[in-house]
Amino acid sequence: MEVSNYELFEVPPRWVFLRLETDTGLVGWGEPIVEGHARTTVTAVSEIIDNYLIGKDPLDIERHWQAMYRGRHFRGGPILMSSIAGIDQALWDIKGKHYGAPIYDLIGGRTRDRIEVYQWIGGDTPAELADAAIMAVENGYNTLKMAPIGQFRRIDSPATVSKACERVGAVRDAVGDDIDIAVDFRGRVTKGMAKWTAAEMDEYDAMFYEEPLLPEHFDALPDVAAHSKTPLASGERMYSRWEFKRTIDEGLVDIVQPDPSHAGGISETKKIASAAEAADIQVALHCPLGPIAFATCVQLDMSIHNAIAQAQNLDIHAPYENEHLAYLDDPDVFGFENGYVTVPNAPGLGIEIDGDAVRERSQPGLDWQNPIWYHHDGSVAEW
Repeated sequence: MEVSNYELFEVPPRWVFLRLETDTGLVGWGEPIVEGHARTTVTAVSEIIDNYLIGKDPLDIERHWQAMYRGRHFRGGPILMSSIAGIDQALWDIKGKHYGAPIYDLIGGRTRDRIEVYQWIGGDTPAELADAAIMAVENGYNTLKMAPIGQFRRIDSPATVSKACERVGAVRDAVGDDIDIAVDFRGRVTKGMAKWTAAEMDEYDAMFYEEPLLPEHFDALPDVAAHSKTPLASGERMYSRWEFKRTIDEGLVDIVQPDPSHAGGISETKKIASAAEAADIQVALHCPLGPIAFATCVQLDMSIHNAIAQAQNLDIHAPYENEHLAYLDDPDVFGFENGYVTVPNAPGLGIEIDGDAVRERSQPGLDWQNPIWYHHDGSVAEW
């Protein structure tokens, strides 16, 4: 069996799907994307496949991963690792279909039967956030995720900190103590403000604080931890086991959040999770992406003992008339119930992609971009 051809599709809202073909007719799907850099990622994936993968046996996944990573002088970073990630996903999808087994069976088998998913909630005011939280709980979620922090100045005012706390407090008051609330700082806060805000926000008993600092400032995480009782989580902007090594070895966070569409795919994410397990660090895979990326995460969650919850932005509770899940032949394949999803047991990723829907919705040159924020003095703020 050989890899014989491939197609790349840029699809709404901001995703890239890879269709990898073999000469035996087996097809694998992956989701290589760096949000805001779709065209760059598409080019990088094409370079790797055209110059290396065509004609190769798709079953030699570890050899291919090492060749894609080590076979060039320059390596790592979001574009190259996300490109490798999507190709790796598609290769595992093919391998599972070849052997008639779901991917989790090929990487060690089940450690659990289901995984809890959390729902993102948003709103411009504390009242709107509270309403969104109540609706999410009514839709069956036991864990919510929110960003209380918008644009923060490098050293901000007590009023700004109070507003951030009010947003979390409104959600806590609305849903009570039985619901977990993950609070995402999104790397928007400097060290000084992170220490202050985390300490003030502790009274609301968050599940964890996500990205309290950017990865380039992880040396200051112990300072943040010293001011807060809440577990710290991060990792969506880290792309390999080597980047996670110091974070895990020094216990800088309590939860790592590699993204299998950015951190080298299934092969690399499994290794990162195993290293975290050895350090008593938990895993919550990052996934603000599409159904292929989500299926990848769920396959991994089944085989990762220290996985605690799974991110998703798909409104997985409402599978029908859902534009995010319309790329699937069966939008209800993940079987959401009581805040949990179950792993699809079909071979490979366990999902069937509706190729016609992908082609109909494909938009070459789709150019999603996040806004650029500015402080009041005109300097650029973190987004």
